[in-house]
Parts: sequence; C-alpha cells; structure tokens
Amino acid sequence: MSGPCEGKLFIGKADVYIHIKGKSNATVTHVDIELDELNDIIEPGENTYVGSKEGGVFIGLKKEMILRAEKIVKRSKK
Repeated sequence: MSGPCEGKLFIGKADVYIHIKGKSNATVTHVDIELDELNDIIEPGENTYVGSKEGGVFIGLKKEMILRAEKIVKRSKK
C-alpha cells in the first residue's frame, strides 16, 4: 500500500465491516465498504470487481465509472 502520492485523490475515510450471512438481510457473508462518495463513481445497483494488493484491495472500474471518477478529479483541480 503506497498511501498518498502523485496521481491519487483522497475522497474520504470509509467504514469497513464484515457483514455476516443471515444478519441485517445479508444473504452471503461479505465485506461492506461504506463511503457516500463512492456512489458518485459506482452508482447503487452497478457491479464491478475487486482485486487484492499488498496492504489492501483495489476496485476495478468499468468505462462509465472511469468517466465519473475522472470528472471528480477534474473538479478537484479547479
């Protein structure tokens, strides 16, 4: 995990939980990453993929998600 560096825009600290199957409507055990700002990139109901990396994970983005993310970066530079 490289932390803050050139080419990364900090969007906030997330709440991360292990959500257990059978509790609070979970049909399978999974990891929840809760950060409202993520919905500006990945809209509710959309799916993508997650991969592991040293020290954490990355979320791969589809074309339309990449466009939204790039708009956020451009707005932050103004």
